[in-house]
Amino acid sequence: MDQKIRVVLVEDHDLTRMGLRAALSQFEDMNFLGEAANGEQGLEMLKVYKPDVALVDIGLPDIDGIELVKQFREFQAGNETGTRIVMLTMHDSEKAVLAAFAAGADSYCTKEIATDHLVEAIRETNQGQAWIDPAIARIVLGQVRPQPTPVGMVTTERTVAIRAVDSDYEQIIESYPLTERELEILENIVNGCSNAQVAERLYITVGTVKTHVRNILNKLGASDRTQAAVRALRAGLIS
Repeated sequence: MDQKIRVVLVEDHDLTRMGLRAALSQFEDMNFLGEAANGEQGLEMLKVYKPDVALVDIGLPDIDGIELVKQFREFQAGNETGTRIVMLTMHDSEKAVLAAFAAGADSYCTKEIATDHLVEAIRETNQGQAWIDPAIARIVLGQVRPQPTPVGMVTTERTVAIRAVDSDYEQIIESYPLTERELEILENIVNGCSNAQVAERLYITVGTVKTHVRNILNKLGASDRTQAAVRALRAGLIS
């Protein structure tokens, strides 16, 4: 068996913490290292244990999850630790999502997520992939949706420039912005549409959809559609 994923949990709600601990213990590839009930304890635990993945609640009673992530990323800058962060929250507000990723969260899940999906999120995050809850993905797309062109204005196909907000993404698509058509396809995909459904909605062929999807992934340096949505958010796509 591959090496187990070392996980810690920072969550202030007792029942939620117990439930998550019990759920993760059912999976053979998970090694639950410990838990903390507030931000200060959690930050110290992350520094000491240096887990593979940390599940961090956004709403902690002392320093909140976003501030915890910021402080831990500063600690990581001078120390060898590959810990990745999965942010947990009851909130799906635009402000919370943007703040979490700006702070350095790798993935974002709502607490209503099914256990199997949470474990999938942990596994993918551990492998360096960004994972985003489908409910949150709609907020990502809200950041990339372009405004309509005023009546009477003649334009060529509009593009939306991607401006990176952290060094990992500075060179992703500096010279290759997403087109309006690519943004339309990205929106349909995150809403759960198959290539065939996207083709039907946009009155184009499935082959054309596949080409656009490939271009989107290439421009964002993403390995899959979920990661593309996350990177679009992190890179600061604007309408």
